[in-house]
Amino acid sequence: MLLSELIDGDASLPAGRIEILGITADSREVRPGYLFAALPGSNVDGRDYIDDAVGHGAVAVLGSPDTKMRHRDVRLVADENPRRGLALAAARFHGAQPETVAAITGTNGKTSVANFTARLWSGLGKTAGCIGTLGLSAPGVSDTLSHTTPDPVTLHEALARLAAGGVDHLAIEASSHGLDQCRLDGVRVDAAAFTNLTRDHLDYHGGPDRYLRAKLRLFSEILSVDGAAILHAALPEFEAVSSACLGRGQRVVSYGRDGADFAFSRRRPTNGGQVIDIDAQGLRREVTLPIAGGFQAENALCALAIVTVSGADPDAAIDAMSDLEAIPGRLQRVATPPCGADVYVDYAHTPDALASVLKAIRPHASNRLVVVFGCGGNRDAGKRPLMGETARRHADRVIVTDDNPRDEDAAAIRRQIMKGCGGAIEIRDRAEAIRVATAGLDEGDVLVIAGKGHERGQVVGDDIRPFDDAEVVRAVVAELNRGQR
Repeated sequence: MLLSELIDGDASLPAGRIEILGITADSREVRPGYLFAALPGSNVDGRDYIDDAVGHGAVAVLGSPDTKMRHRDVRLVADENPRRGLALAAARFHGAQPETVAAITGTNGKTSVANFTARLWSGLGKTAGCIGTLGLSAPGVSDTLSHTTPDPVTLHEALARLAAGGVDHLAIEASSHGLDQCRLDGVRVDAAAFTNLTRDHLDYHGGPDRYLRAKLRLFSEILSVDGAAILHAALPEFEAVSSACLGRGQRVVSYGRDGADFAFSRRRPTNGGQVIDIDAQGLRREVTLPIAGGFQAENALCALAIVTVSGADPDAAIDAMSDLEAIPGRLQRVATPPCGADVYVDYAHTPDALASVLKAIRPHASNRLVVVFGCGGNRDAGKRPLMGETARRHADRVIVTDDNPRDEDAAAIRRQIMKGCGGAIEIRDRAEAIRVATAGLDEGDVLVIAGKGHERGQVVGDDIRPFDDAEVVRAVVAELNRGQR
């Protein structure tokens, strides 16, 4: 593809007859004929690697207007927002994407909504996939990803590959980092959902206002002007977001317990699931969901809204909800000890997410509600005592342990958490904490192990040590079962 076509889609412009054979923002991946994106970053500056990229064969460099070029035979493509320029260039270079794309943002619920949406589409006969925290998943495709929202080159290459493989419907998690860094720009998004907004990632964004602005880019910059915005009715920002979307000509749909378009009026817990009464734009049905938790009912409702506004028959879509399954690490029931208690694993790592999980699972506990959790290192330290307060308020027994301490002193992290939950038990070793909690369960108890969810590693310093909450629980339960013989 010609460089001029990548820059602004016009092959007649004098940007030249330079043929571009590939695009990357990593100088180590440059090959002859590549466009190298010299992006500024928080830790490294891509402009420092221009010489390396040219040495590997770069024929053009995308960078800010003040980028200094020492290579006269290499074209500088100046862009005031080179991150967005890279995303748009990647979209033009790879071209194809699935026919229908939905993007989901919000502090919590993105993974569940994206996976539920893909599964509902699949149940309706569509060839569907999803991209997010759990990786890239579609029929015949299962790839891990380094970010919830991949870098734009990886993302657009994946979109083209999925489209070529026959995937016609796709749900994407839109993280605040990804939106702020323009990773989704260039994607044709037909429906965009906003689940909620609570404290998270303030170490990156610097404050709640900037965090919100990053989320809103999904609706102001990426969602098609004739697309649908699916907003949680309880969003404090609902009116402002709704008005802005309507002003751009986008359709607004609300969902939630008090949603005007998609709502549920009653919810009755069952063994590992729930029955809910749904009102979907006037269509009233009772649905049995094989997943627990009120917030998961709302996530399923959001997925129903997405597939419905994307053209699905609402009656058939509601029928498909009965076949939904728990998402790995999202309020996932992973074991039942000999006493008959239930053990759940969840990814909750913010105060609001932890509160939602504990409140959601409380109706399933006829006896005590027990929680094991910690807080990650090198992340927002201000939420640690708040997490402790949340656990103390909503659980009957609290065990504080380690959770990806990274470069911080794990004991110091635990002390900060313990300030908010006097009376909690502190156990440094996470496996031991899980063993103590599981072995101490009685009939009617429910144990929630929060924070890591689907993750299969514990990050300590620069090491990622194999660790899976679900596997640890199952090993403990197997040991308890052997002891019963």
